[in-house]
Amino acid sequence: MYRIPLIALLALQLSSCNSDRQPAPEPVYPIPSERQLAWQDLEYYGFVHFNMNTFTNMEWGTGAEDPSLFNPTEFDAGQWARVVKDAGMKGIIITAKHHDGFCLWPTTTTEHSIKASPYKGGKGDIIQEIAEACRAAGLKFGVYLSPWDRNNEHYGTAAYIDVFREQLRELLTNYGEVFEVWFDGANGGTGYYGGANEERRVDKKSYYDWENTFKIIRELQPNAVIFGDAGPDVRWVGNEHGFAYETTWSNLMRDSVYGGMPEYSEMYSPGQENGTHWVPAEADVSIRPGWYYHEYEDHKVKTLPQLLDIYYNSIGRNASLLLNFPVDKRGLIHENDVAQLQKLTAKINEDFANNLVGKQVLVSTSVDRGRSYSGSKAIDGKSDTFWSTPDGEVSGSLTLEFKEEISFNRFMAQEYIPLGQRVKAFVLEAQVDGEWQEVARGTTVGYKRILRLPSVKTKALRFTVLDAKASPTISNLALFDAPKLLIEPVMQREKSGLVSFSSPDDEVVIYYTLDGSQPTAESLKYQEPIMVSEPSELRVVSLDPQSGQSSEVAVFALDIPKANWKVVGGSENAIQAIDENDRTNYTADSNRLMVDMGSTYPLSGFTYMPVQNRYMSGVIKTFVFEVSRDGVSWQQVAEGEFGNIANSPILQRVSFSPTDARFFRFSATETLDGNPASFAEVGVITVK
Repeated sequence: MYRIPLIALLALQLSSCNSDRQPAPEPVYPIPSERQLAWQDLEYYGFVHFNMNTFTNMEWGTGAEDPSLFNPTEFDAGQWARVVKDAGMKGIIITAKHHDGFCLWPTTTTEHSIKASPYKGGKGDIIQEIAEACRAAGLKFGVYLSPWDRNNEHYGTAAYIDVFREQLRELLTNYGEVFEVWFDGANGGTGYYGGANEERRVDKKSYYDWENTFKIIRELQPNAVIFGDAGPDVRWVGNEHGFAYETTWSNLMRDSVYGGMPEYSEMYSPGQENGTHWVPAEADVSIRPGWYYHEYEDHKVKTLPQLLDIYYNSIGRNASLLLNFPVDKRGLIHENDVAQLQKLTAKINEDFANNLVGKQVLVSTSVDRGRSYSGSKAIDGKSDTFWSTPDGEVSGSLTLEFKEEISFNRFMAQEYIPLGQRVKAFVLEAQVDGEWQEVARGTTVGYKRILRLPSVKTKALRFTVLDAKASPTISNLALFDAPKLLIEPVMQREKSGLVSFSSPDDEVVIYYTLDGSQPTAESLKYQEPIMVSEPSELRVVSLDPQSGQSSEVAVFALDIPKANWKVVGGSENAIQAIDENDRTNYTADSNRLMVDMGSTYPLSGFTYMPVQNRYMSGVIKTFVFEVSRDGVSWQQVAEGEFGNIANSPILQRVSFSPTDARFFRFSATETLDGNPASFAEVGVITVK
């Protein structure tokens, strides 16, 4: 039996009093609980993966790690809180225990914890420091506790459940209020298990006796939401990209789901229109490729366009966003991560700085007869009021008319979710030259839906609910004119020498120069791919034609095209070493790459891009580089080591004395992992 949360009952009473005393719409079940409603308002909070894996360079530890390895040198939970707070996030969830079983607090349940580490002489408590930092900053505090424990000797038996529950009690008793308890779906497999070093599988449906485990949380932290594949309060979005779905329901067939089920992502993660329980989606994603810190990923922090896509495709698609920071060995959020987060924060604030709906002079609706809630309630800025059609009317329109023509490129809609999620389809139209033109259409709305659109100029806008589960309840409509995304253009070069540029914002203009001068609006305008057949320094900029503002200048040093280059010997995919695409790579069993450039050139160096895959293999550590005019007689022109390439696997440039050559031979004398040498991209530097 469903119960309407107290907040929903109060809101309905207030709305009814302010709407011609007409009866309120009946709830459409399922509906959120009070704790879920409070969680929905958070929208955006931080995840921190910081644990034993940070110091072993692992993603999943085995459980056999020595606690003495955990020793952050500059741990500062206050820095985490400042970074998160400044970004507009509302809380932090910390990996109190990951799959390897190492506990960040001095638990009584195991010696595999911080009390056996050198941190603060074994007297430290990372969880306590984080909880206090969150409270001081006004942030919510949450805990991730892995059900799987690859260290504990009792894992897989009933005795471990007692251990697991005691760990849960400690975390929920000793550290103040907890807003979310996070359970991973990864359970069972190989592990140390107290020295057994074996594989242990469990029945994920029944082993943890979740019903009674959840009772502990309800008793000790009644306001905390519980996260898991099946909730019960918040569900996994089904991927680790941070994207919800074009159609995302907060309703879930909860009794059909269990943690770690193989079919979950495909069958259940978008939610179901007729789901039995309210279990909204949480989109989790790391700001880097890995969840834990790896120095070799310092250059792989997500770009601003990538982070913006995540924001709009999570919060903008009826999900919350849980953005992970892999805290480094110092115990700090890395400066590269902070820099990218600051860019994201500035752009989000810029995009939503001015709600244009405040300029409207008239709100009209297509269903005036017997209406209960007027259209003005969708734009009054209040979260507890809403526009609704009469009972039985599952479609209807709101029209906004403006004093003067506006330009917008962002549209936001929100439903009054205390009465359930209702909207199944909607369309947005703008009046252009006296005619209504469709701007966009969508399916679900839920707590929040945000659309990114091409710029539209209009004096009237019409929002139409085409279909709903019951009379729609729209609590908020908003419009914004987000400034152009001005970042450096991205360059792509083909083997032929043909160069193209792109920008994530289709409405900016790209200008470039080939002579090393600074590009401006008076420079060459990019309209189609250009041929660059000689060594050149390209400078490129994105410019907003309306404001005149521009991005930073991107500089690209290009050398001779590889149109006539051929790999001599090697396997069929050897061409990937010289295809101008560093996302592909060639692995050479011979540890050597030999190339015929087709003509003789004056060379003064070479470039090497190591493999850019998530898990790198065959990265060259030491090398020999030889050149030849005829492919028979060879001259060694360089040998050495790529310094720090293990931690910074970026483009390497090596210079040598100028010499003429048609052929070059690049040999690995040692790779980082002992595997055959891999080449993502190899190039030459010619004498200018």
